[in-house]
Amino acid sequence: MLRYAVKRVALAIVILFTVMLAMYAMVFLVPGDPAALALGPRATPELKALLRERMGLDEPVLMQVWHFFHNAATGDLGYDVWSKRPVLDQILEFFPNTLVLGVTALGWAVVLGIALGCAAVVWRGTVTDRLLGILSVGLISVPAFVVAIYAILIFAVWLRWLPAIGAGTPGDIGSQLRALVLPAFALGIGWVGYLARLVRASLLEVMGENYIRTARAFGLPERKVVFRYALRVAIIPTIALLAVGLGSILSSAVFVETVFGRPGIGTLITGAVQKRNYPVVMGTVLFMTAFYLFIVTAADLLIARLDPRVRDVFRQ
Repeated sequence: MLRYAVKRVALAIVILFTVMLAMYAMVFLVPGDPAALALGPRATPELKALLRERMGLDEPVLMQVWHFFHNAATGDLGYDVWSKRPVLDQILEFFPNTLVLGVTALGWAVVLGIALGCAAVVWRGTVTDRLLGILSVGLISVPAFVVAIYAILIFAVWLRWLPAIGAGTPGDIGSQLRALVLPAFALGIGWVGYLARLVRASLLEVMGENYIRTARAFGLPERKVVFRYALRVAIIPTIALLAVGLGSILSSAVFVETVFGRPGIGTLITGAVQKRNYPVVMGTVLFMTAFYLFIVTAADLLIARLDPRVRDVFRQ
């Protein structure tokens, strides 16, 4: 297990290093001068030179790359070009809002998706199973931003049950929860379909195992066989999907936060791109990549702990 863990962590570090290198290379591949793009066509040469110095673009390329990697390794993601605030401070200010939104969206999607997948297995081959299959595929096909727009139109504009924009009143838990409902619904609804189909497929595979036949031979009800015995094994592939799902949901949160006007990583990176604030963009992308790799690596280690066959495949 230790050998497998070392390999997975080393792979995550290599991926993060590659992302950092590719991300920094994009600054030089984008046409035009980053300082000129940020200041606009009316900027004087003195202002451009000052901004290039503030962004560290006046140094040799190799020195810039070295400073970027060295600072990132020590937790220094640079400074905002305009406000001069540390980029990491801004990320830590906005990231909790995005994380709460992502975890809430994935949480309700897990509960409903597992329930629908189990129901499809209990009533497999029936009309209910077919309807659940159609519903799952339909939910997968709908983009999150489309759901967000229609959710605002129906629940905020027409019915006026929930707020359309914002994150609620600071310090008011009830207001913040009400403001969280629609974004979490729009962000998680597609994953209900993914999880339902995966759980159904995993359960059907497990239902053919000998210990399931033994449980049935003892006369246990089908629901008890599914939920108490089969689901414990069939849930293992779902753990890997949840890790990928959380990363995907946090990426999709950029669009949802923009639609609902919620403060978060999406708002931060969108504003930074519009202002050509490269340190904020690069620092945010690097932080989110590192967080995503941490989640995926932790999920892989948990799966390897639950299922030793995973370690054997990796060793071959």
